[in-house]
This record gives sequence, C-alpha cells and structure tokens, in this order.
Amino acid sequence: MKGPMMIRGICIIAILLSGACGNGLHAQQDAQFSQYIFNHIYINPAYAGYREETTIHAFFRSQWTGVPGAPQTASLAFDGTLKNRRVGLALQVSEDKLGAQNKRAAYGNYSYTIPTGYTSKLAFGLGVGFVQLGLDGSKLDPLDQGDLYIPPDMQSAIVFDSRAGVWFSDESFYAGFSINNLLATHMDGHKDKTLLTPTPRPHYYLTAGGLLYLSERLALRPSFLLKDDRGGPTSLDLNLFALLNERIWIGASYRTGIVLYDKSYLQYDPRKVNAVVGLAEFFVNDQIRIGYAYDYSLNALKNYNYGTHELSVSYYIDKNRSASDRCYTF
Repeated sequence: MKGPMMIRGICIIAILLSGACGNGLHAQQDAQFSQYIFNHIYINPAYAGYREETTIHAFFRSQWTGVPGAPQTASLAFDGTLKNRRVGLALQVSEDKLGAQNKRAAYGNYSYTIPTGYTSKLAFGLGVGFVQLGLDGSKLDPLDQGDLYIPPDMQSAIVFDSRAGVWFSDESFYAGFSINNLLATHMDGHKDKTLLTPTPRPHYYLTAGGLLYLSERLALRPSFLLKDDRGGPTSLDLNLFALLNERIWIGASYRTGIVLYDKSYLQYDPRKVNAVVGLAEFFVNDQIRIGYAYDYSLNALKNYNYGTHELSVSYYIDKNRSASDRCYTF
C-alpha cells in the first residue's frame, strides 16, 4: 500500500471529498453509501423504531474499487420499539477507512413519535456516542522525509459526539431532516494538539419521498437526499425505484454535486462530481432481505476505478409480518 500510486490515490480521493489534498488530513466527510434508502437510521436518529419491529441491518461498501486507499465502509444497526410504539431505540456501529485514515463510531439512538393523523406521525430523535479517529502514518510514503504533517506511526483519538433529527411519515409520503457530528468538531479542541487525526464536520441531511401505487403488483418510489457539510461539495441524490410483485425493489439513483451557496474555495466544479447507481433489494423470505448497489462514476475518476460495490443484509425478528407488508414501509 506504499509508493507513488498510494499517494496519488489518496490525493485524488482527498481532492474529491475535501476540496484540497492538503486539507484532507484535518477534516473528514461522512461516508457515502447508497442503501440508506431502505434504512434511514444511518442518517437520521428519528428513524429509530420507525418500522415498529426489531430489525438487524448490516452493510459493506467498497468504493472506487482499484484505487489505492479508496474508501471502505461497514456498519451494523439494531433497532426496535418499546411496547407503546411511541419510543424507538437503535444501536449503530460503523467503521470507515480512507487511505491512512480510519473512523470507528458507535451511537445509541432514541426517538419519540407523536401521532399527527389517522396514519401520519412525527418523530423526534437524538443519538449520542463516540467516534474514534485514526491516522496511520506508516501507510504514507511522503516525497519530503520528515514532513511534520505526516505522523511516523498510528495516531488515534476518541471524541464524544451526538446527532439529532426529525422524521414525518404517513402511508404514502415521508420527509426527514437531521444533523450528524454535532459535538465532534467542538470536542476536537480538547484532544492532544500533536494529534493530526481528521475530525468529522457537522453534516446536514434533507430527504423526502413517496409511494405511487400503479397496481397491486407495481408501485413506484421516487425520493431525493440533499447532503451538505458547509465545507465540501453539496451532494444531491435523485432516486426512482419500482416495487415488483411485493417482494423486489429495483431502481436507479443519480448523484451529483450542486451549488447552493458560494464555495469558491473548492478547487473543482462540484457539479462535475457525479455518478449513477443501480440498486436492487429483494426478500429471500419474510424475514431476510438482501440488497446490492453498484455505483459508476461519470467524471474523470471513472478511468481509475472499477466502480463501487455495496452489499446489505436485513433480518426482521418479528415473524408476524409478511414481506409484502414490509415492502410498503419506507
């Protein structure tokens, strides 16, 4: 993993994620993944307990396959609801690697739901936990030996963190807004100043979508996700999925950078950082769902990688619901 190819790979990634290779070691964006569409707990703590049943969900993502030091992300989430159906609880653990950087996180999430109509409800959520930030200087091969910005070995620091969100839904529509990494940036000032570990920025997520019933065996699910960290590029996902035979979701996403406000400090046009995603999820039986997503870059990076692969598995502990019932929940 050493040598010029490692440095070039990491610089390409850092430029795309942070806007400048030199700043990549000091600020870190949240991991990008595609199958949040089927479990929003990864971006919004108010989603905890939304399905009103106990669920275990895991995913693994290998991004930009073939690029040295490219991102790899794995996560496991366990969520459910208390008997009154008003309180949701979720535990989420994750690990994200980007070249010499790594980030491990664990959050406990709490949500409280208020009925607002016959089928509609509004949930408020809060997550608290910790993030372990690491930088392994031994994986870097600097051009200038003795560079003070590259540590000689592994550095790590643990910071406390929190997240908050709100989630509204009814039978055919949902919308959510959340903020992640609320405390991590502020806690960074309390760690050892000699540590060069990256610090997550606050991330803002706005999402909405709906279900359009075309027949008993066909439904469409359009949605979008807007993601911003007030530092790197603003990202927009436009998604459209079809539900077939009440068991199979198949669809596509278009992901692109957009300009909402002045970010002239970025060293590239964020609108040229885009990709298309093909995604399928299906129920093996009433309790197990498997998903796969393939991301293909549409920018210059497509010449340096073999795409992005993401695999997910969900297990529903409740045996009293069918796969068709679960397909019609967001």
